Amino acid sequence: MDDGFGTAEDVRSGNASGSLSLVGDGSWAEAIERTVSETDFDLETNRETAASVLDRERAGSIVFEPEATPDGGVAFVEAVRDRWPACPLICIPREGDESLAGAVLAAGATGYVPFDEREALLEGALESALEESPDVTSTSTARRDKLSTLEADESPTREADVPPTHRDRSPYFDAIESGPEYLWILERDGTILEVNDTVRAQLEGPSDATGRPFAAASWWPVSAGRPLETAVEAALEGEFSSQEVTLEEGDRTLSLALYPVSNGDGGVVVVGRDISERVSTIRELRRSEELHRVTLAHMTDTVLLTDETGAFTYVCPNVHFIFGYTAEEIYELGTIDALLGEDLYDEDELARSGVLTNVECTATDRSGTEHHLLVNIREVSIQDGRTLFSCRDVTTRKQREQALTSLQETAQALLYAETRHEVATQIVDDASPVLDLPSAAMYLFDADENVLRPTAFTRNLEGPDRGAPEATWPGADDVVATSFVEDEHFVIENFEGNASPMDRLESGVVIPLGDHGVFVAGTTREESIDTVTSEVANLLAATAEAALDRVERDMTLRERDRELNERNQRLTALNRINEIIREIGQELVQAETRSAIEEAVCARLTADDRFAFAWIGSRDRHTGSLTPRAWAGDDETYLDALETESITTEPGQRTLETGEPTVVENVADDLRADPWRSVALTRGFQSVVSVPLAYDEFGYGALTVYGTQAGAVDETAQAVLRELGEMIASAIGSVERTHALLGGRVVELTYESETASTTVGRLARTLECQLELEGGVQRLDSGVLAFLTVTGCDAHRVVEQASTLVSVTSAQVVSATEDGGLVRLTLVDPLLVTRLAEHGAVITALTATPSGTTLSIEIPSSVETGSVDDLVRTVYSDANLTARRERGGAPTTGDRLESEVRNSLTDRQLEVVRTAYHAGFFETPRTNSGAEVASTLDISPTAFSKHVRAVERTLFSVLFDEAHPRRVE
Repeated sequence: MDDGFGTAEDVRSGNASGSLSLVGDGSWAEAIERTVSETDFDLETNRETAASVLDRERAGSIVFEPEATPDGGVAFVEAVRDRWPACPLICIPREGDESLAGAVLAAGATGYVPFDEREALLEGALESALEESPDVTSTSTARRDKLSTLEADESPTREADVPPTHRDRSPYFDAIESGPEYLWILERDGTILEVNDTVRAQLEGPSDATGRPFAAASWWPVSAGRPLETAVEAALEGEFSSQEVTLEEGDRTLSLALYPVSNGDGGVVVVGRDISERVSTIRELRRSEELHRVTLAHMTDTVLLTDETGAFTYVCPNVHFIFGYTAEEIYELGTIDALLGEDLYDEDELARSGVLTNVECTATDRSGTEHHLLVNIREVSIQDGRTLFSCRDVTTRKQREQALTSLQETAQALLYAETRHEVATQIVDDASPVLDLPSAAMYLFDADENVLRPTAFTRNLEGPDRGAPEATWPGADDVVATSFVEDEHFVIENFEGNASPMDRLESGVVIPLGDHGVFVAGTTREESIDTVTSEVANLLAATAEAALDRVERDMTLRERDRELNERNQRLTALNRINEIIREIGQELVQAETRSAIEEAVCARLTADDRFAFAWIGSRDRHTGSLTPRAWAGDDETYLDALETESITTEPGQRTLETGEPTVVENVADDLRADPWRSVALTRGFQSVVSVPLAYDEFGYGALTVYGTQAGAVDETAQAVLRELGEMIASAIGSVERTHALLGGRVVELTYESETASTTVGRLARTLECQLELEGGVQRLDSGVLAFLTVTGCDAHRVVEQASTLVSVTSAQVVSATEDGGLVRLTLVDPLLVTRLAEHGAVITALTATPSGTTLSIEIPSSVETGSVDDLVRTVYSDANLTARRERGGAPTTGDRLESEVRNSLTDRQLEVVRTAYHAGFFETPRTNSGAEVASTLDISPTAFSKHVRAVERTLFSVLFDEAHPRRVE
């Protein structure tokens, strides 16, 4: 029968006309036509359907797309083979895989070319099909019978004329020789007969697997051996089988399709395709599916799908989280309107926008509880579903919003509360609408009584025969005290027995309010306190705490304002006193005598009605009686009355006795206890302050002032008056020092002590010698300079021993004799020398022996000797006053000359010439040269010479010049 096709050479040369039927859609056929036109074949292409091809009398060549044929191409191939067993038939799918290739080839297709590789493979496939006129048996009964007849007729010729390798080779082998698929031809014993280029390039490498068992090939893992053997055995028995195998290297996975070959001696065709990417994708999809499943199982949002009528097409499994129904029960409801209510959304608006977000609605769950929902609605096309609903339960948020609204109103109302009680009352009144708990109480802490007291509470907490909730204290064993002390928040679902802070409460919250107290709210029913109620209760408690903080701050500010007003009043009075002190300070600077100072102070204190009366008095050193020295004020007869009445308890007298200030805020108190009070009160004096005139342990009497109002002088003013007393004493001491330097009357005190507590005394006792002060002492920046005559010991030993003492900063030998000499010591500023000098007193003589120390001091006659005694005994604890002599009068010319010379010299100049004098520099002949004295002073001879000449020039200018320079540096 002429089937209408010739050989490839005839068609290529034009000796035979060939027709090529294209079974596929327009774009596919157009692409194939372009590819065929670029080949050397003279083929006339015709676009046909599968049915029209099968209705033709002559077949020609056929190229088809599986999707354009019934049942994906296999039935079409079998139908073609039933009519035209030798017809060239090539499959070119748009999207294919190894399974499709194996199926159509096993059904009898001549060739298989992937659509994307048509330009490279189609010409070869056509040539192979036209040349070999393949004899592939159909799996259908008709084709199997027909081919059996042909095989019986042609077997001898084929056995004789065709080589075995060619005879057993798959008729479509050449068509995919270089394709991406892996291809193996297996013998009936399961060994490899032939492989394509892909296998050789990617699997075999340099080795040749031909003749080896397919299932035992080196590229398969050991675990795949047995499954592959089973698949090969099934194919050899005429059954299609398949396997997925991961290569030994583990980097690729192949899908193997094993097709039985029924023509010739049989065998198996194995088509493999790399599905690594697909396997990876499937693995990822499975992970994604698992993640999606777990997410759906744990999420509380509900997803629903409905069709055009609103009927449910999908209900997510976790629908019970919101609605309490199972998915089956939701389906039974029928439509979305039955679940979420009618008129949920505007369908026209959804059609315009495609999505509606945050649509609010309410729905009732299976138990009858109402839920607030936010629903997102979207148009979709998922299977039969057209509208997707995503429902989120926002009931908790709504409850929280409502509670916060009420809480905000409470916070605004609290802004006007001015007391703790008002805050507590407002919180308790608003607790029920804010928390939806019927009972509440505020326990506020009373720090004075150390008790937590229920300041405000709802009246329903009072039992029929009981009063208000009882107070508690921080040490009590109850939840209120524990919450306050531990600063811990309690949510209690069942108060047990006496643990309840209030009668009849079964469950509730107990929240501390910082240092202010505790807030309690609850119900008489046994029910759990939900999270929202607990959170809002915390917020309400925080609001209460903030309000209590504000009230406390306001109270503190008001108290501070009162204190500031009082302080301003005190400062006003203090400023007035300071003004007095400044005026007194100016008077003190100008005053030249003690009496002038005392009179100026009294006058200033009583000027402009500052004080009614002021006086300064001292104790007579001989009789010990009170002696007024200066006074000023309204009624000077007060002092006469004191003397007449022989009053000894007057504040001024007590201050002189104790050395401490005396303050009487109200003279009228205990009027009969002290006689002086009635004397003062009859003169209008209602308050008294007396302060000692003392500076650095030296006393000069007492200052006493009187006011016409009780409490006229507060603590600050008293402190200022005490400082004024020190300032007056310092001024008096300064005047007395000046008076003493100018030759005023002085008192010489001589003390003896057996202790060796001073530096000089310790040196004398340690070295068993006598040390005598020469020419007094001189204060330097580095300490006190003293020259000591040494008797009974080497002067160098004295210097050596003195250098080891921390109280000696430097020691030098000025001159040395066989039995002693003269040493120069610079001592750390001794306390006794400094204190005496500040009050015009000086040490005139000091002799230290191993048995004791004799000390002579000159002090101004106005200085109380008792102060000097106390000061001396701080250094010499056993000091005994052995002599007291007064001397002095008008200053002599020598006194004035000495004072003027001393005032004209610098401390350094005086130190240099004293050292030179005691070193015998001015003797004839000189005991020590200028260079030796300079070495003692640690200066150069030139500097020593300049100092001596400067002192000589100053001395001569004082003697001979009226306008001499005061200082010569």
